[in-house]
Amino acid sequence: MVKIACVGIGNWGKNLLRIFTGLSDCEVKYCCDIDKERTSWVEFSYPAIKSTCKLEEILEDSTVDALVISTPAETHYTIAKDSILTGKHLFVEKPLALSTKEANKLVELAKEKRCILMTGHLLLYHPALIMIKDLIASGQIGDVYYIYSQRVNLGQVRQKENALWSLAPHDISVINYLLGEIPDNVSARGQSYLQRGVEDVVFASLHYKDRKMAHVQLSWLDPHKVRKTTIVGSKKMVVFDDMETSSKIKIYDKGVEKRDFETYGDYLALRFGDVKIPHVDMIEPLRLECQHFIDCLSKDTKPRSDGINGLKVVQIIEAAQESLRQNGLAIKLNDIVI
Repeated sequence: MVKIACVGIGNWGKNLLRIFTGLSDCEVKYCCDIDKERTSWVEFSYPAIKSTCKLEEILEDSTVDALVISTPAETHYTIAKDSILTGKHLFVEKPLALSTKEANKLVELAKEKRCILMTGHLLLYHPALIMIKDLIASGQIGDVYYIYSQRVNLGQVRQKENALWSLAPHDISVINYLLGEIPDNVSARGQSYLQRGVEDVVFASLHYKDRKMAHVQLSWLDPHKVRKTTIVGSKKMVVFDDMETSSKIKIYDKGVEKRDFETYGDYLALRFGDVKIPHVDMIEPLRLECQHFIDCLSKDTKPRSDGINGLKVVQIIEAAQESLRQNGLAIKLNDIVI
């Protein structure tokens, strides 16, 4: 039985608490939050769990195996560092940290202390994305040419982290996962309409080797709520729409074929085939993610979204942030010092 503590009981922290308390091989021993209203809510809703406002109380308890951190992003590094130093395993919600140097420090500390470090890149555990990853690996889509995603809505407006840091970890982690690599360079443009210095809308472009490209549209200032990713391949095209309830994946047998005719030379022919909607055996991705963390602790295995995975996403976002500062100049990932 793995014993954990949930640190941060805000909107998302409550979801994590709900899932972890429902896992048969996990015991939530503590909940921690500096907001006493939240700890009072825990005492009422989960009387068997000890609530506290002091992180030190958890870190000093040797019976706690791991912490689940779902606090504001600017606090991730400090809480995670202090936890690793006491030998606790960690699940840290995205982003892992707000700088590449801090994220790398956490990865190095976890390695030194032999602690498992997992980043909360939820979509890597989504059954639909796993199916798409298998489609790419099997060659059914052909060579992936480019990917673009939209993550927009009229939603929660943050005051410290911009739309890039708040929303992009989802899409960047997905794109890296599907392509199996990280980009060579990144460029981004955005604007701050509601609060000076906090971009509400960002358009980021990622350039990978072998001419692969990805484009990410991010905004919390939009009339539509869209959570969609499109993958264009040489054989087929795939759309993942997370707002759909039953048809999350659509596979388009469409493309352009290059035919060789001795008389007329090369000829490009458009192909319009069927659209297939495969059945996705949906299990709540958050449950799969949380169970994966507990399984990694029990079996001492590396998480799919480990610390290095989180580090690379932070590095890409930091490059995009630097590009924002320089009005869209392409920034090489190697220029972001680890």
